[in-house]
Amino acid sequence: MTDKRIPWDQYFMAQALLLSLRSTCTRLEVGATLVRDRRIIAGGYNGSVSGDTHCIDDGCYLVDGHCIRTIHAEMNAILQCAKLGISTEGAEIYVTHFPCLQCTKALLQAGVKTIHYLHNYHNDPYGLELIEQVGGSVRQVELEPHYFEKLSFGQLNEEQP
Repeated sequence: MTDKRIPWDQYFMAQALLLSLRSTCTRLEVGATLVRDRRIIAGGYNGSVSGDTHCIDDGCYLVDGHCIRTIHAEMNAILQCAKLGISTEGAEIYVTHFPCLQCTKALLQAGVKTIHYLHNYHNDPYGLELIEQVGGSVRQVELEPHYFEKLSFGQLNEEQP
């Protein structure tokens, strides 16, 4: 008998995808879900500091080809834990795109040892080396469409019988 329930890795990645829809970045929409003991402890998406102008409103603030206005999704998830006093030691992260080197270092320093990602995105060789050095792991998640067929977003606003 096949398991009809969505596997944990796809469930948590779907949460990260949902979070990415809140992104205020015009260059790449990223979402991240921090998980410990199969429980979501925080989520984040890339965007501006609360109260600042958003890139979707005023454009990116580019310096040397990088938007300095945006806080990455992974950092926002870690910062949410810091703000609320939630430990990230031993947590896992599900992120829509492979983390940049700075986010990889921050995740490892925060005690996150397992990084699950959906899309390759400038996968940094040194970041991969660091993950291995600290005994962490990284894994690409593939979403299986049949788990999402039940979703009928087109019918959300229609009256149900």
